[in-house]
Amino acid sequence: MGKLRVLILCTGNSCRSQMAEGLINHHLSGGWEAFSAGSHPSGQVHPLAIGAMAEIGIDISRNRSESVEIYRNLSPDLVITVCDNAANNCPAWLGEGKKVHIPFADPAEAVGSEAERMVVFRAVRDEIAQAILPFLRDWQPTHPISAMSYYSSAQVSQ
Repeated sequence: MGKLRVLILCTGNSCRSQMAEGLINHHLSGGWEAFSAGSHPSGQVHPLAIGAMAEIGIDISRNRSESVEIYRNLSPDLVITVCDNAANNCPAWLGEGKKVHIPFADPAEAVGSEAERMVVFRAVRDEIAQAILPFLRDWQPTHPISAMSYYSSAQVSQ
């Protein structure tokens, strides 16, 4: 069996979904291939998301903010929505029974100096790693598990 494919959906595809894609492709590349997209892509990967990932040795500087429509023929094994808007507007063509919602705060909404905003980006990056990576390690295509058990350990914020 080949790699499982996961599509990470967000609204703008500039922060959370990009960091999740980078983390999955870096840490779980033996079993998973991640893609990310947005329901309303911003057109750029947020520079602080790129910086937060570079701090842990993951380069997402070449990633692009893309529309979910370009993945119409992907047939992912799993779709993870990382924001409420994406969960509420998940395209019907993605199918039933292969979606899970694991929400995170939007670091792009952080205010303050660049250093203060970077603290928020790092926190969200770490929450994504603590919630999504173990979830995918445990996930079985025939017996999907609930994402709820991963919220408490990662202290995922909404």
